[in-house]
Amino acid sequence: MTAQILDGKAALASIKAELTVRVAALKERGVTPGLGTVLVGDDPGSRWYVGAKHKDCAEIGITSIRRDLPASSSLDEVLEVVRELNEDPACTGFLVQQPTGLDENRVLSAVDPLKDVDGLHPTNLGWLVLGEPAPLPCTPMGCIELLRRHDVPIAGAHVVIVGRGITVGRPLSLILTRRSENATTVSCHTGTRDLAAEVRQADIVVAAAGVPGIITKDMVKPGAAVLDVGVSRIVAEDGKSKVAGDVAADVADVAGWVSPNPGGVGPMTRAMLLSNVVEAAERSLA
Repeated sequence: MTAQILDGKAALASIKAELTVRVAALKERGVTPGLGTVLVGDDPGSRWYVGAKHKDCAEIGITSIRRDLPASSSLDEVLEVVRELNEDPACTGFLVQQPTGLDENRVLSAVDPLKDVDGLHPTNLGWLVLGEPAPLPCTPMGCIELLRRHDVPIAGAHVVIVGRGITVGRPLSLILTRRSENATTVSCHTGTRDLAAEVRQADIVVAAAGVPGIITKDMVKPGAAVLDVGVSRIVAEDGKSKVAGDVAADVADVAGWVSPNPGGVGPMTRAMLLSNVVEAAERSLA
């Protein structure tokens, strides 16, 4: 069996086209969505991510509001910028790019929950637990949208999530058990006693442990959908550092669907961020 590719890049392009129409409709009503970003320091990876987000915004008509701060910035200085963006009507949603090297929970909690386009504010995670509408985390929703756009059955599926992080594993389990998704989930992690036995039962596997190659060919049920969300740095044979996912390459020999890494869930995270910005602008009119 050769797995069908869950193409995040193609899905991102389709979602951008859909959002362009919604942004145009908002502008006709006098509202221009605006994405704010706060970047602390000069980490190359973080700078690339922020740049990619603003490039996406420009392509669909969202205004960019950048606040780039030096690595020496204090917590109070960052919180002051957060307050400014909370009060700026041109900024319909914003995020503080992690890591900042500061108290991340203090920074995140200071963001207006209605402008939280990462969907990770404690209030919004609380609404998710309670089953109430609120901005949702981008990567979990990116996983679900990627499956939907490739017609992978979710309702009634047995989903095994490997990883317990707050950005992916924990919220994804909650989202998948909503009535709109109606999946059955099992949450695993690096401390799971027999991880292989758990994964073999899965119709859908989401690997988000940050452990290179933790999901191997012999662990996957034939025909299952496998999403690789892991991001790790390893040293290649040539001595250079490269990004590695959680899913071994030969999993594609048995899986029905597999997301590439990069090019799978990563672009979908960007897509869901854009969607959250547009939805925040639409809520402001309601």
